[in-house]
Amino acid sequence: MNEQEFAELAAGAAMNALTPDDERRFRDALVAHPEWRAIAEADIETAEMLSLSTVPETPPAGIRAALLAQIAVTPQGEVPAAPAAPAQELPRVDPVSSISAPRRWSRAVFALAACLAVLVGVGIGAVALNQQLNRPTSVVALQEIQSAPDAQKATVELADGGTATAHWSASAGAAVLVTDGIPAPADGKSYELWFVRGETAVPAGVFAVEDGRATAALEGDMHAGDVIAVTVEQAGGSPTGTPTSDPFIVIPTA
Repeated sequence: MNEQEFAELAAGAAMNALTPDDERRFRDALVAHPEWRAIAEADIETAEMLSLSTVPETPPAGIRAALLAQIAVTPQGEVPAAPAAPAQELPRVDPVSSISAPRRWSRAVFALAACLAVLVGVGIGAVALNQQLNRPTSVVALQEIQSAPDAQKATVELADGGTATAHWSASAGAAVLVTDGIPAPADGKSYELWFVRGETAVPAGVFAVEDGRATAALEGDMHAGDVIAVTVEQAGGSPTGTPTSDPFIVIPTA
């Protein structure tokens, strides 16, 4: 047995697809050629990777098509009939060729499946990385605040049963409002954030509500003792830069 034949057997062994006779030949070869053990171990690791990488994700159609196409054109163990020969001569059949074709098929599928698993894994990792890199600014700011040693928060109950929580940190230089259970503003209206300092209201941006929830980072610098407030303004915010309605959320921070 040469190393290539052993590699075919190793692929089948990793997939538990050897016949009893091939299993015996595989183990005998391992004993006779311990230097080939690395081939078998590599195939076992690949098979384990395939089993662990099974996730409820649909691989790209192009990869699946390529795999099926490769399987379709790969010999699957059928030995072509020998050409007609004179009656006095027996047709010659190469025993190595006749038994190695199905193993070549198994190893080809094994390698393609391993590549597919890697590509699917890379795709899932890319999605996760993309989600991590494209997190909303408000979510990033909230996490920075919550990780800060001087993180503070205050929660108020709203008249309609919702809640609003202000998170802030001087060291992080950020403030974030998190709401739950509030309706979206009416058409043509926006919710606008404010830092209220004494008699002065400083605009801090507008935000949207989705399914009754919102996480909004306040724009500008928060000062110690500021009150965080929200009013209903025309779409895009107050045109005058001052509130045009009474705030329906008021959160003291001192």
